[in-house]
Amino acid sequence: MLDIRLIRDNPERVKERLLYKEVDAGDAIDRILELDASRRALIAETETLKAEQNKVTKQIPAMKKAGEDTASVFVRMNELKEEIKSIDTRLKDVENEYTTLMLGLPNLPDEDLKPGGKENNEPIRYFGEPHKFDFEPKNHVDLCTSLGLIDYQRGVKLSGNGFWIYRGMGARLEWALLNYFIDTHIADGYELMLVPHMLGYECGLTAGQFPKFEQDVYWLQTAEDAQRRFMLPTAETALVSVHRDEIMAESDLPKKYISYTPCFRREAGSYRSDERGMVRGHQFNKVEMVQYTRPEDSDAAFEELVAKAERLVSGLGFHFRTVKLAAADCSASMARTYDIEIQIPSMDGYKEVSSVSNARDYQARRGSIRFRREDTGKIEYVHTLNGSGLATSRVLPALVEQNQQADGSVVVPEVLRKYLGGIEVIK
Repeated sequence: MLDIRLIRDNPERVKERLLYKEVDAGDAIDRILELDASRRALIAETETLKAEQNKVTKQIPAMKKAGEDTASVFVRMNELKEEIKSIDTRLKDVENEYTTLMLGLPNLPDEDLKPGGKENNEPIRYFGEPHKFDFEPKNHVDLCTSLGLIDYQRGVKLSGNGFWIYRGMGARLEWALLNYFIDTHIADGYELMLVPHMLGYECGLTAGQFPKFEQDVYWLQTAEDAQRRFMLPTAETALVSVHRDEIMAESDLPKKYISYTPCFRREAGSYRSDERGMVRGHQFNKVEMVQYTRPEDSDAAFEELVAKAERLVSGLGFHFRTVKLAAADCSASMARTYDIEIQIPSMDGYKEVSSVSNARDYQARRGSIRFRREDTGKIEYVHTLNGSGLATSRVLPALVEQNQQADGSVVVPEVLRKYLGGIEVIK
C-alpha cells in the first residue's frame, strides 16, 4: 500500500510514476484524495461531538446534586448519540471505499527503472558461454523420458495438463537441487522455515496479490470449515506475513528467511510450442528467500539477494544472464526486480529461474509490519524483499540439456554429486 502522505503531497508525480507501470490511476488517485479529505473531516466532526458528549455527561451528576432539571441535557445527549451514529455510518462507507482504492494501487517503480514492459528489459551482465555441441542435442522432454527421470504421461493422467511425476533418479536429482539450495542459504545465515501450504486471506492481502489477483490461486473451502484458504503460489506469500501486525526491535533486523515449498499456480500461462514438459506448470518446487530490513539497508539487501541467486546458478555451471526489469514488467507489489535467466538450448532465448524484488514498504504497510528505532523510539515500517533461490522447474531442464552427452547420458554438476551418493553421470 502506498503512503497516503506521498499521494497528498505530490499526486501528479504518483500518477506519472504509475504510468511507467502502464497503470492509469488518475481517477483513482483523485477519488482517494476526495475520500481522504472526507474521512479526516468526519473524524474531526465525530471527535468534536464525542468531546461534547463527554462534557455533558460529566455535568449531569452536578446538576442532579444541585436540584437542576436535566431533561434538556438528556435530550441533547440523545441528539449527540444519533449524530455520532450517523457520522460513524458515513465514515465507515468512506473508509471502505478509501481502503479498496488504496489496496488497488500498485507499488511505485524505483526512479531508475525504464517505463514500459518486457520490450524495455535490460540485460546488465552475462555469465559463462553458451553450450556448443558436436552432436545433435536432444530436448529435455526426450532426455528426461529416455533416462526415466520424468513421467509426463502419467502426471497428466493423475492431474491433467501442467503436471508431471519425478521418478527414480529424476526425483533424486530434484531433491539434490533443493538440498544444494537450502544448504547454501543456511551457510549464508538464513533461517529455514517450513510454512503451511494453505494460507488465509490476509497473507495474500499483505503480499499484494489480493484483492486484484484473487482468481490466480487455488481456493479451498469445505462445509465443515467456512474459512477460505488458498494454496500458496510462492513461499513469499507466507514469509512476508510471518511478522504481520508486529513491531520488531531494530536490533532484530535484518530478518533472513528461506523456505522450501511446492508452489501452486492456477494460471500456468499460455503454452508455446517450445514450452513443453516442465517449463510451465500448475505445481513446481521452489526455495524462496525473504528479508525484512530497515529502509536504509534494503538496497544492500537487494544486491545481496541478487548475488546469492547468481552464485547458485553459477555453481551449477550454467550460462545465464541477469536482467533489470522495466517498470511494467515488475509485479504490482514490487518497486524493482532483477531476473536471473538461464539458457535452455532447445528453447528460443532465455528462461527466468529466479526473480529478486524489493517491495520497499509497500507490503509492510499492507500487513502493519514495523520496527522501533533504538535511539528515538520512533516506529517505522520495515522494507521487505524476496528472491527465488531457486525454482527447479526450469533448472532441471537446463541441467539435462546443457550437460547431455552424445550417448544420451547427462553429466551431474559437481555441487550435486554429494547428494546423489557420488554419481557423476546419469545413464
